[in-house]
Amino acid sequence: MQHLIWIIPLIPLLGAVINGLLGYRFIKTLGEEKGKRLIGQIACGTVFISFLISLFSFIHLLLRPIDQRVLVNTVYTWFHIGNLKTEVSFLIDPLSGIMILVVTGVGFLIHFYSIGYMGHDEYDEQGHRYISYWRYFSYLNLFAFSMLLLVLADNILLMFVGWEGVGLCSYLLISFWYRKQANAVAGMKAFVVNRIGDFGFLIGIFALFWALGRHGIWTVNFRQIGEHAHLLAEDTILGIPAATFITLFLFLGAIGKSAQIPLYVWLPDAMAGPTPVSALIHAATMVTAGVYMIGRLNFLYSMAPVTLTIVALIGAATAFFAATIGLVQNDIKRILAYSTVSQLGYMFLGMGVAAYGTGIFHLMTHAFFKALLFLGAGSVIHAMGGKQDIRDMGGLRKYLPTTFRTFLIGWLAICGIFPFAGFFSKDEILWSVFNHSNPVLPFLPKLLWLIGLLGAGLTAFYMSRLVFMTFFGELRSEPAEPHGGHGNDARLRDQGDTGPHGHGDGELQGHGNEEVISLSPQREPHESPWTMTYPLVGLAVLSVVGGWFGVPHFLDPVFGGHGGVVSPAAETGEHSTTLEIFLMMVSMAVALGGMAVAAVMYLVMPELPDLLSIRFSRLYDLLLNKYYVDEIYQAVFVNGLLALTTASTRFDLKFIDGIVNESARVTAAFSAFNGWLDLRFVDGIVNTLASGTVFSGSRLRKVQTGQVQSYLFAVLGGVVVIILIRTFI
Repeated sequence: MQHLIWIIPLIPLLGAVINGLLGYRFIKTLGEEKGKRLIGQIACGTVFISFLISLFSFIHLLLRPIDQRVLVNTVYTWFHIGNLKTEVSFLIDPLSGIMILVVTGVGFLIHFYSIGYMGHDEYDEQGHRYISYWRYFSYLNLFAFSMLLLVLADNILLMFVGWEGVGLCSYLLISFWYRKQANAVAGMKAFVVNRIGDFGFLIGIFALFWALGRHGIWTVNFRQIGEHAHLLAEDTILGIPAATFITLFLFLGAIGKSAQIPLYVWLPDAMAGPTPVSALIHAATMVTAGVYMIGRLNFLYSMAPVTLTIVALIGAATAFFAATIGLVQNDIKRILAYSTVSQLGYMFLGMGVAAYGTGIFHLMTHAFFKALLFLGAGSVIHAMGGKQDIRDMGGLRKYLPTTFRTFLIGWLAICGIFPFAGFFSKDEILWSVFNHSNPVLPFLPKLLWLIGLLGAGLTAFYMSRLVFMTFFGELRSEPAEPHGGHGNDARLRDQGDTGPHGHGDGELQGHGNEEVISLSPQREPHESPWTMTYPLVGLAVLSVVGGWFGVPHFLDPVFGGHGGVVSPAAETGEHSTTLEIFLMMVSMAVALGGMAVAAVMYLVMPELPDLLSIRFSRLYDLLLNKYYVDEIYQAVFVNGLLALTTASTRFDLKFIDGIVNESARVTAAFSAFNGWLDLRFVDGIVNTLASGTVFSGSRLRKVQTGQVQSYLFAVLGGVVVIILIRTFI
């Protein structure tokens, strides 16, 4: 298996190249139906092959002794400059092994789901026919390749190639329906915001390379960096401990890629892309890159307690901040987007207390249930003809039975209800935070635990709100009739422009008691095709059993095991186990409390949300408009940068160009004077002398007659003159 590792990222790349170069020809040659089928088979087949090789490699890894669970496949030497030798080399260890299973496994289900979801994406907004099926799957395969390259890379430079690759692919897929300006802008926003983080990531790489190089260690290989990281213990960079300096800048890259405060703003707008893309970005690939990076370089972060404290603080703040925004959002995908931001905050919270395995554990379970929720949302959007506002939905459980049942599993998992996957990973994070001792701020762990607990309660509330408003009650509007496919999927409602209590006109609109419309059989929502429902079932199973890989030891008798693959926080005796059980019960009670409050507000007393939104209208508007962060960024950074650009242009035109232009005028005037002086004076003297010389020459030339008599006569005259002068003088 060690010699097949390079095939894992290569196969999706081949799929991307084949569909990208030949996809259009497939459709033209074989016909639309057969061509699309072949494109889908290539895209899904390549990812599935990678999944099989990943699975066999992971099994092979587990069969080896614990201290030998490393597989390295060196393909070729990338470059060799001086003492630095960098290779294209792939590494599978328990960390990357879990990641490639998530990327290829969940990625395959998303690819398969896309066959049905994108099957009719043939028309643009004006109804003009176009085929983009082949382009979509080419981008999707390229995304899988980039993420696999990122997690399999044996050195940080190769990781950075994959890091930038997922950024590029996110831009291509978010702005996939690029004919719409909002989609193109959302793609550019994701690209630009990530460039900010990537700049910090590059500084961290250079600083790491230079810091080790001072000790004669010129390497970018992860294993070699880990072996020599202790050399940085006493070093400083610009007066800051080297490990702290390096990890802070690397973390800046993680903040951008994994959408943490303050660089999270691109992720909600990423909903402009097709729903399967949202599932891929939010669940299995790009947003997890920052968490994986910290896990891979955990030996550096463990040397930097200040950085870990900052990671934990930002993670907790992001988890709570995004959860509060999700409370009042109405776009089904936007709610899930903010839940992703919040759940990523929990992952960083776990990483910030050095519970690296727990953070990766939540990354894995989150991939299962978040992909399920996004694909379930896609099924709902499909049934509603492209509508995404949950206020237009209701009662869909009787129209979409499979989607409803699987969505319920994802809902229970993200709320942290036993025994679903999210319960185990979320509980381990909260327990690890509570049980952590922070050398920088001793009181911080308990405070972070409380913030995380409140965030869990908010998550349970807004996810229950989504479920109740979407699937319960009665249907409040009929499905739309888009031109074809899911072009409307990207038409995100601008929540900030809607009235605080309604659908955009500022008038009071009920959230659960609207007048029920009468639907004709042709306009009723309908269940999605099997290509979309089968992946939902598979992800639902994983959302149930995925958490069993990290079962706390005291629950072994319940699950008949000996502890999970991912070990929970270390126990210190009976008191620790008792405390963990108590905290687990508290966490469960908070989650159930959030679900109960949502049930009362949206099932028992559906008029209550409107009354509360009126009573607390300022807070409601603040949350509905996402704390006006986008507007603040627009005013401060975007408009500020544009104003700075305008001022720089004026300064350049008025001052810099003014100086240059005035210098040119002075130079021109001085040159004109010099020209006049040269022409009139210098050239005048020269020309006068020349003219005199010519005139003299012309006169003297006449003396030269060539006649001997004239010459003798002149000599005789000269002699006479001399005699006369001598005689009289």
